[in-house]
Amino acid sequence: MRLKLMMRLQAGICLLSLVCAMSLAVKGQAVKPAGYSGNPLFPGWYADPEAAVFGKEYWIYPTYSAPYNKQVFLDAFSSSDLVHWIKHSQILDTSSVKWAWRAIWAPAIVNKSGRYFLFFGANDIQNDQQTGGIGVAVSDQPGGPYKDLLGKPLVDKFYNGAQPIDQFVFRDDDGQYYLIYGGWRHCNLARLKEDFTGLLPFADGTTFKEITPDKYVEGPYMFKRNGKYYFMWSEGGWTGPDYCVAYAVADSPFGPFRRVGKILQQDTSIATGAGHHSIIKVPGKDQWYIVYHRRPLTEKDGNSREVCIDRMEFDRNGQILPVKITREGVKEQRIK
Repeated sequence: MRLKLMMRLQAGICLLSLVCAMSLAVKGQAVKPAGYSGNPLFPGWYADPEAAVFGKEYWIYPTYSAPYNKQVFLDAFSSSDLVHWIKHSQILDTSSVKWAWRAIWAPAIVNKSGRYFLFFGANDIQNDQQTGGIGVAVSDQPGGPYKDLLGKPLVDKFYNGAQPIDQFVFRDDDGQYYLIYGGWRHCNLARLKEDFTGLLPFADGTTFKEITPDKYVEGPYMFKRNGKYYFMWSEGGWTGPDYCVAYAVADSPFGPFRRVGKILQQDTSIATGAGHHSIIKVPGKDQWYIVYHRRPLTEKDGNSREVCIDRMEFDRNGQILPVKITREGVKEQRIK
C-alpha cells in the first residue's frame, strides 16, 4: 500500500512538472534543456544587445529597457560558456556623464590597448538645438565602472539626416576604426581617431559618409567574413511585431550595400519583435551566433523586451541563412 502511494505521488509530481513546462512554453517563457543557454539569456527587460569576446569570456552590453526617463544606466553580463551569466550592475549611469540625463541606450564596446571604450547614445535628441547624441566612456575593466571620456558628445548633431543613436564600432583589417550609426532611416560611417576622442575627415574633406541601404531604419552592425563586408540593420518599428533584421554584402565598408533580405524576424509561436542585434564569432572557428532582443507573446508594452541568442549560419555562397528563433537557445560553448 505504501509503495503504491509513493508511486502515485511520484507520478503526480512528474505530471505536474510536465504541465508546468508546457504552460511556460505556451506563455513564451524559456524552457531550458540541460547544456543549453535557454532564451532569454538572463532575467529582466533588456534590449539592443552588444556582444563581445574578451579573452575567454563572452560579454553582453544591453539597453536597460524602460521608459526613457528611467533608462539612465547600463548593466553588463559575462559568461564563460554562453549558459551561465553574471550580472555587472550599473557599469555606467548619468551620474558619471554630466551631459546625459535620459535614454541611455544601444551601447557598443571596444577593447583597445588594454582599455575598454563604451560608446552609447543618450537623451534621444530630436534636433540640433538639443543636447545629447553619441558619447564615449572608458574603463580599465570590461565590467566597469565607466567614466565619460570627453565630457561632451562625440556626435551631437544630425548629419545626412541620421539621428545620432545606435552606434557601432567596426575595426577593419588595416587597424582603422569606424563609427557606424544612425536612426531615422539614415546611416553614416565616420573614421575614429586612434584615441577615440574625435573623428578624422576623409581625403575629400567630409567627415560623414552616408551608407544607407534600402529599407534601413536603425541598429547597424558590420562584420567581415572571407573578404566580404556584411552590413546588417533593423527594419520596422521597434515597438511592433514586425521588427526584424536584414543585411547586405559589399567589397568595402563604404558599400555600395544592396539589400539581400531579412534573416531574423518574429515567429508567432515563440515571440515577436525580433531585432536590433549583434554577432558573436567563436574565436578560431567559423561558428557564429546572433544575439538580439524580442518580445514575449504575453507582452504588449514596447519596453517588454528580452535578450536572446541563436545560431547564425551561412550557405556555400556566403549568404546568411534565415535564423530560427528558439526557446532553447544554443549549446554550451567555451572558448579554448
